[in-house]
Amino acid sequence: MTRSWMLPEGVEEALPPAAWRLEELRRALLDHFRAQAYELVLPPLLENLDTLLTGTGSDLERQTFKLIDPVGGRLLGLRADMTPQAARIAARHFAGQPVVRLCYLGTVLRTAPDSIGGSRAPRQVGCEIFGEAGLSADLEALRLLLDTLRLAGVANAHLDLGHVGVYRALAAKLGLDAEAETAVFDILQRKSQPDLHEFARAQGMDERALAGLAALMDLNGDVGVLKRARGVLDTADPALEQALATVEQAAAELQRASPQVPLHIDLAELRGYRYQTGLVFAAFVPGHGREVARGGRYDGVGREFGCARPATGFSADLNELLRLGRGAGA
Repeated sequence: MTRSWMLPEGVEEALPPAAWRLEELRRALLDHFRAQAYELVLPPLLENLDTLLTGTGSDLERQTFKLIDPVGGRLLGLRADMTPQAARIAARHFAGQPVVRLCYLGTVLRTAPDSIGGSRAPRQVGCEIFGEAGLSADLEALRLLLDTLRLAGVANAHLDLGHVGVYRALAAKLGLDAEAETAVFDILQRKSQPDLHEFARAQGMDERALAGLAALMDLNGDVGVLKRARGVLDTADPALEQALATVEQAAAELQRASPQVPLHIDLAELRGYRYQTGLVFAAFVPGHGREVARGGRYDGVGREFGCARPATGFSADLNELLRLGRGAGA
């Protein structure tokens, strides 16, 4: 009998009074997004798998539950992230609108949690901006991320800033094939200098060719990191210089607009690297081992639907915000 009451691992239910607090937070967030001129979309839980994974690569493929449609015989997927669905909706239903701002809130399902102790059924909330290529859109997404934490009562959060363009510029000079680039990507995520040196030896590469990537692992800390980066990286490369300039400008704007929010720079941060194209960011809370919100730029989204355009946004797990927010134990 006890086994019949158990939920699957990583799945939870909301009971009173937490369920009421969750509903109050949902309403507060959606009202705020509406006041900022964001349109609400409610994508389906289930979609054709090829549509659901369009443009997202293997990251979401491994996270997606799959099943066969008994009606049409097609392979279906349960959404693991609502961002690709928002991109599809923007391309399909708002193609004639130069700039589209969408928000969403709903449960997503994943075959495994994003991190140890994470949920397999987050209640995802987020905002996306389609059609704005400038840094102002990234800063708008960052402001809404901070607004979301504030409305949830999450205190003491700090922001991590990075830019995938730094790594892309360094990796492009090496001419790595897909397998080798994946290996380097994994090494950078672990920030393992010995593994990078071992990789160079295994590939028969001069370790000096990997000097930029080796330096990248140590380029994290306060905004002074950006000055150090200009001293050790090849800023004659226009792509790398542009990426650093973008992070510098974003950091300056954030420090001006939200001086109370601690800012951390990590140029080896490659969260969502396979589909993100520019500035990436995440919020962390001291004592909590994983990010509480994340986002970034992913230009070119909608290409597979015939409407490629720049995009940026953020998302968070409402359940996690509720646990970390003020009054969570009330």
